[in-house]
Amino acid sequence: MSKDSAQGYLEDPRNESVVVYVDGRFVPRAEATVSVFDAGYGLGDGVWEGLRLVRGRILALDDHLDRLFEGAAAIRIDLGMDRAAMAGLIRETLDRNGMTDGAHLRLMVTRGRKSTINQDPRFTVSGPTIVILAEYKTPRPEVKERGLGLFTSTFRCSGPDVFDLRLNSHSRLNLIQALLQAIEAGADEALMLDPHGFVASCNSTNFFVVRGGELWTSTGRYNFKGITRRKVLALAAKTGIPARELDFTLAETWSADEAFVTGTLGGITPVTRIDGRVIGDGRPGPLTRRLSGLYEEFMLSEGAAA
Repeated sequence: MSKDSAQGYLEDPRNESVVVYVDGRFVPRAEATVSVFDAGYGLGDGVWEGLRLVRGRILALDDHLDRLFEGAAAIRIDLGMDRAAMAGLIRETLDRNGMTDGAHLRLMVTRGRKSTINQDPRFTVSGPTIVILAEYKTPRPEVKERGLGLFTSTFRCSGPDVFDLRLNSHSRLNLIQALLQAIEAGADEALMLDPHGFVASCNSTNFFVVRGGELWTSTGRYNFKGITRRKVLALAAKTGIPARELDFTLAETWSADEAFVTGTLGGITPVTRIDGRVIGDGRPGPLTRRLSGLYEEFMLSEGAAA
């Protein structure tokens, strides 16, 4: 089965021998396990971050730590350490694996081990479970050239009163259901609407279109709190590219000149087909390529600053 998606990457045999941080210990990949009584395993009760290592520097580390600590506080998880200590654990994970470039990290925090699996947090009998997994991941270059195909799912992005996507929660079932629909329709990723029928985001990434030389993305009311999304909007503002955060429809999406998605691993990934319709001329468009170049320059400059 094809794994062409914004999360796709080239296989790397070095990943079989990585060591993983699990609750105060560094263990071989095969021994990186948590209890069946863990709140994350049983309930998806926790928050996470995906981080990218470029030339020895973790991109937007402060932004990721902001989101992690804010999300944990929102669901009343005490991480048991400050930002400096967490950053130190991230760096130690990379150092123990000898990683200096081209790595992607998954930092996972759950409420911890419970005396029994139920929703009540008062049954937690340990501190939080903290796992840091670093792997070598290079986005698939053919996807960048070909572009992704999207399918509009019947599953909607929800408001913060139902399921707040800004929390970066481990709970992802509705997003996985959306992706399953897309895969079964022959697409790579799912495009998702908000409760009012406007375009919101994809199942794992933020979504942009280009119309008449303008960059459009959704308002953010029903989105992931995408760090790459924010960086792209900042780059557009810095270079004079008109950009708007607004409500727009699926019909406006189908007739867009260009489209792309943003995420930590893939950066900017072009979209060339949506619901079987070709976007633009079916190839990554000029503004998408320009922004991709600007984002690559940003990443390299961040790495050079390390």
